[in-house]
Amino acid sequence: MKNIEASVGAVPTHGKKEEEGEIEEEEYHQMENEMIFFLSEAPEYQISAVAEWGENSRGDIVVGADIYFLHTRTGARCESVWSTIIWWQEPREGREKWETLCGRIDELKNIKLIICSEKRVEV
Repeated sequence: MKNIEASVGAVPTHGKKEEEGEIEEEEYHQMENEMIFFLSEAPEYQISAVAEWGENSRGDIVVGADIYFLHTRTGARCESVWSTIIWWQEPREGREKWETLCGRIDELKNIKLIICSEKRVEV
């Protein structure tokens, strides 16, 4: 599996691994990466995303990545990129830029890998 690096320090926790009928304790680290997507023609339009996952000492992902976005005004957890721009108003031009940014993020391939491994991505 792909080794995903994160900027936040790893915290040791324990997981169980079944091998040949025996359950063996395996230590794993909770990893987290927070990153920013920004609009190429207007870099001040930014949306943050977070990935959290568990990784063993070999760098294999042992607990799947939990991916979410942060609301642009409140910082609340959002399950979709489009939820980050809900419940606030901006003039038409600003609203169009936010929608363009969300659309470009939504169209990205390998978004989980991007959110787990990058710090800033221009779209």
